[in-house]
Amino acid sequence: MSKNILIASVLWCLSTPLWADDIKLGMTTALTGISAALGNNVRDGVESYFNYINQQGGVQGRQLKLLVKDDGYEPERAAFNMREMIDQDNVLAIIGNVGTPTAIVTVPITNQKKTLLFGAFSGGEVLRADPPSRYVMNYRPSYADETEKLIAGILNSGIKPEQIAFFTQQDGFGNAGYLGAINALKRHGYHDTDKLWHVRYSRNSLNVEGAVATLLNAAIEPKAIIMAGSYAPSARFIELLQQELPETWFFNLSFVGSYALKASLPKDARNVVVIQAVPYMRSHYPIIDEYLTNLKRYSPALEPNDVSLEGYIIAKIFHQGLMGIADEITKESIIDGLEQLHKTDIGLGIPINYSKDNHQAIDKLWMIAINQGKLEPFSWSKLDMLQVQ
Repeated sequence: MSKNILIASVLWCLSTPLWADDIKLGMTTALTGISAALGNNVRDGVESYFNYINQQGGVQGRQLKLLVKDDGYEPERAAFNMREMIDQDNVLAIIGNVGTPTAIVTVPITNQKKTLLFGAFSGGEVLRADPPSRYVMNYRPSYADETEKLIAGILNSGIKPEQIAFFTQQDGFGNAGYLGAINALKRHGYHDTDKLWHVRYSRNSLNVEGAVATLLNAAIEPKAIIMAGSYAPSARFIELLQQELPETWFFNLSFVGSYALKASLPKDARNVVVIQAVPYMRSHYPIIDEYLTNLKRYSPALEPNDVSLEGYIIAKIFHQGLMGIADEITKESIIDGLEQLHKTDIGLGIPINYSKDNHQAIDKLWMIAINQGKLEPFSWSKLDMLQVQ
């Protein structure tokens, strides 16, 4: 080895922290099965942002590495993956897990293992303790927030409470959506909620025909159906029911994924709405321009969509927290760094203000309509009052 090379090597060692290996992070999500599009898209969004940062040298000279394990949207597998990533793979944090039924089992693990669970793709209350758990931090609003906005809009549009029905997955996610809507109706003065029609289907299945038949036999024809389901069974339900009830509106919680739902619906589907935690893709937000640029640069084969955009956003927020860490990046310092984010705008035009008492990044929600194979912004004025009176 020449003298100059030896000197350069010594200088590099002196300038690089002793902990300068990869910053290893974990994700357990559905990469296969009926909800695979959601898990794959969140992963793609996170990795696109991490690739962008790694090309610039990473964080403190360290590369961001994401270890992703498939849970098929099943709680038992998610729990196994969590323990394996934390205990054996030594990840510093978990980011971007997908689903409420899986969160029900992974939240206790993240608290027990004192390892951050950040930016889960779920609005479930299990992720939103009051006061917040130190080891759970969210990007998105809750399903209670989503259903409150939906119920307020539906009622203000002239639809009567007794004309509202529910289609939900038979698990913690479906329960969260249904109870959120029921509580919202009660806040709006309607208390006969036990009289409203509520049909369900089994997670990871397409068995929705019974739910369709039940609603077709309902004493009062539903004018608005609030849906807490995955994209494939939700699309099947809409397709079957819309043949008989063409004027009914279908309002989907964000978990469905607007692009995934659109891809699963017939081209002539209409009156379908998705509430989501990211803006319309063609709107003018700096974060969208950045996302589209880096997706094209690092993942050119991928089509932009709302779910991978959310993955990109949570990765960027996470990175902002890392940038505030002056010393060693550890499990605890990552949380401290995120809690120091105040008035931070990542390109959404909304300041992010985390603290020890606030572990939710934003409260804003956007609404998207699916109309004959196209996505477009939704406004409540689009409801035809002649159809709902």
